[in-house]
Amino acid sequence: MGVEVRVDGLTKSFGGQPVWADVSLTLPAGEISVLLGPSGTGKSVFLKTLVGLLKPDRGSIVIENQDLPRLSERALYEVRKLFGVLFQDGALFGSMNIYDNVAFPLREHTKKSESKIKSIVYQKLDMVGLVGAEEKLPGQISGGMRKRAGLARALVLDPEIILFDEPDSGLDPVRTAYLNQLIIDLNQQTDATFLIVTHDINTARTVPDNIGLIYHGHLAMFGPREMLLSSTEPVVRQFLNAQRVGPIGMAEEKDAEELQAEAASGVELPPLPPIPPQLRPSDGRRRRRERVAGEWCWQNGVTPPPGSFGHQTPAGVAR
Repeated sequence: MGVEVRVDGLTKSFGGQPVWADVSLTLPAGEISVLLGPSGTGKSVFLKTLVGLLKPDRGSIVIENQDLPRLSERALYEVRKLFGVLFQDGALFGSMNIYDNVAFPLREHTKKSESKIKSIVYQKLDMVGLVGAEEKLPGQISGGMRKRAGLARALVLDPEIILFDEPDSGLDPVRTAYLNQLIIDLNQQTDATFLIVTHDINTARTVPDNIGLIYHGHLAMFGPREMLLSSTEPVVRQFLNAQRVGPIGMAEEKDAEELQAEAASGVELPPLPPIPPQLRPSDGRRRRRERVAGEWCWQNGVTPPPGSFGHQTPAGVAR
């Protein structure tokens, strides 16, 4: 079962150069959250700060009533066992085969017998569809398989929080679709709390329960998927719908002259696209944390974009 992660007023800079400031959000236990943002906005830095690899300038990260930035090294080491991390490139040891890569955390952090380790490793390899590839070296398998091997290793200690740093990086759209389905299936099986950093808009629109957007050194918005996908907030609307019109430019933020010229041109933003259905587990069953489609919109009096949810009011939800 996943645990809640509560972040309050988190601020980070390097050498006086701010990365982001006063970031506050709560990752609900057992839910899938996605963190978006233009390149260079510090999304990966945020993940490293969450797991305690980087220390924030100020702010708190509370997990099970423990504030990570204020823990001793020994206490932080214990809390880190709650985490599993899928690094951007898989971060596999090139000289070890897939089996030994996945077994490494068990051998390093537990006193389990090799027979027990073997049972756990094959269970995780089966979860990510890699049984049969365990003897191969990372250099002998595709990028998608390396991602799945890294994911098996992230799962091997049964973490309650799993962080994904751009899991779709370097993958073609088909492999990304398979990986997205795998993430949904794993969340159903593990009930862990997931946080995914990605640039893939389709992933952001169809996978998570919650979406956050970091922009210009702060958290522009964080909340249920339907809240952001129906938002008319300029930066949120522009990013989630991959549009050129809006405050984001090639250098992250357009200057005043660009914005004035854009406004004077009379270019209108295209209508918001329909909110797509959220991915379901492969077996077709609802995840335990999955919300009823359209529930957030109707409960908050928000009219979703035309075509969303088939214009149906969810059962039991007052319109």
